[in-house]
Amino acid sequence: MDPRAAGDRRTVLKAVLAALGALPLAALGQRDGRPLKLALLLPADVHFEKAFREQLAKLGYVEGRNLVVDRRSADSDFSRLPALAAELLRGQPDILAAFVTQASIAASKATSSVPVVFVAVSDPVASGLVTNLARPGGNVTGTAALQAVVVGKQFELLREIVPGASRVVTLWNSSNAVFQAQALGGARAAAESLRMRLIVAEVRKVADIEPALARAASERPDAAVVLPDPLLVTNARHIAELFAARRLPAVGSGRNYAEAGLLASYGPDLAEAARRAADVVHRIAQGKPPGEIPIEVIGKFERVVNLRTAAALGITVPPAVLARADDVVR
Repeated sequence: MDPRAAGDRRTVLKAVLAALGALPLAALGQRDGRPLKLALLLPADVHFEKAFREQLAKLGYVEGRNLVVDRRSADSDFSRLPALAAELLRGQPDILAAFVTQASIAASKATSSVPVVFVAVSDPVASGLVTNLARPGGNVTGTAALQAVVVGKQFELLREIVPGASRVVTLWNSSNAVFQAQALGGARAAAESLRMRLIVAEVRKVADIEPALARAASERPDAAVVLPDPLLVTNARHIAELFAARRLPAVGSGRNYAEAGLLASYGPDLAEAARRAADVVHRIAQGKPPGEIPIEVIGKFERVVNLRTAAALGITVPPAVLARADDVVR
């Protein structure tokens, strides 16, 4: 073989390999040149969807180039989720990503063939989505964020900031059967342990929130705790305004509550759960069977304090609480 010809071949091969290395991994995964068709199912608009999409972009998935997204939200009406899941599947997506527990259950029941990636599910095993976190099997995998288990910590944080609180109203969505019984049970146990009187404000839809709090106000609560729930988290700003109008210090279950105006929040890092779920989508797009991808349980919890709200309520947040805060809204 002519040494010059061999050298030319090596040069060409190096150029090809370099070009492939410069491509996003997502582009390499599309072996037939088709864009990835991704369906998104949400029980309501959630703030951490942004983190999910941003992580997809970092992995090289760009809408209009190598990614097509079909999205449906139930707007807090969980009864719509099965129909929306079926509608998305009619579009023949490559992967169906479902946010939090309610949407994930609807997605998993709707298909046994299309890969389902769930995002920030509270308890995948108890919800019946999988039987094994390490090797889920089937067509379902994703990330878990143990939201219901943080309720006790919410009450403890409230006690630290407002030590005199003895009558606490808890906002609870009774239509969320997935883990709300566990959350309410945790609230009752925490209130009893801290010798607080628990006042339950039950809601089933957005329109119930204001009248439920008005009824609870007749029992003269000192403070409030908002239990984990998609309907409630989506309306965090409205809830914060209602508590501010009644001058009630309140603790929510995720950072967006404190950012929306509640006194503080404690909960799992849902944005991290969303980013890790985007990584799972990428692995499946590259050919990894979903049943072989372990479910990642997000172990990071965030404590956020809103000093503006504290000042408006005339509350001095203890230095020890501020020292442990992951973030402070000033």
